[in-house]
Amino acid sequence: MRATQSRRRRAFSRALVLRADVVVDLTDLAFADASLMLDIAMLARRLRTSRATLHVKGAQPQVRHLIERVGLHRLHGVHVEPLPVLA
Repeated sequence: MRATQSRRRRAFSRALVLRADVVVDLTDLAFADASLMLDIAMLARRLRTSRATLHVKGAQPQVRHLIERVGLHRLHGVHVEPLPVLA
């Protein structure tokens, strides 16, 4: 994930300029590491100063587990879409 960190930072910088709620769509992400969680947490913190919310959607179970493990879902201003209920 560190290999994509510079691309993430550019996208996050653009999101901060908007000063609006941001949606991070993780639908196609099969793997994540702590560097991504840290970047998302920092984005959420900066968005809070603009009174904006970070919405995380589409996290696959293994990524969702990491989100919960690092506590990203408990941060103020972060809304993590619930996992779909399987019938």
